[in-house]
Amino acid sequence: MAYRCIIIDDDEIDRLTVQAFARRYTFLDIVGVYDSPAVALKEIEATRPQVLLLDIDMGEISGLQLRRELIDTEACIFITSYPDYAVESFELAALDFLVKPLAAERFAVSMQRLEEYLHMRKKSELLDHSLHGDTIFIKDGHQQVKVRSSDILYLEALKDYTTVVTKAKRYHVLASLGNLLKTPSFEGFLRVHRSYAVQPHFIDKMTPSELLIDGVAVPIGRSYKETVRNLIA
Repeated sequence: MAYRCIIIDDDEIDRLTVQAFARRYTFLDIVGVYDSPAVALKEIEATRPQVLLLDIDMGEISGLQLRRELIDTEACIFITSYPDYAVESFELAALDFLVKPLAAERFAVSMQRLEEYLHMRKKSELLDHSLHGDTIFIKDGHQQVKVRSSDILYLEALKDYTTVVTKAKRYHVLASLGNLLKTPSFEGFLRVHRSYAVQPHFIDKMTPSELLIDGVAVPIGRSYKETVRNLIA
């Protein structure tokens, strides 16, 4: 599928360059090209972009300010002449930061990263709880798959995602591990590492540094060792 993209740059040559480069990538649908962030903001509701390709230093409203306004937009890539903005841009969840003059090779690397990220978001199995305590529904593509909580071996954190691992399949859920563990369906899980939580009844073996679950070694974090020993003892 194609993802709706807008380009904003107050320099005409740079704006046309970004547009020409972006047109080479069929997964992008360029729904707006603007020389003014203020004008773009007025049309956002109509264009509903999923990707922002933004200059930063644009006078009236900077690209950083615009990103703050559109922080819920899925992906943002900054393209600027000022490398000093890099840290602040990544604090605003930028997917990438490109420095002008823009090179096709570097832009291609950024587009590969963008496509993989958007694909992962689209395919991520968003999680929804059923009315039954032991059943959850996970969005897998266009289908809702019913999974029993008691069949989940462990959870593994991956940035903003969590991998839900069963014997049959791995599902990627767009939710943090910490937030999942606060929900009723996962209240029986034991957090053993900042990146892992397990179901205690699936633990086959325990060593001082790891747990063995269905043939997979799950590490025990230093700050979780005492809790693990007390709960499994």
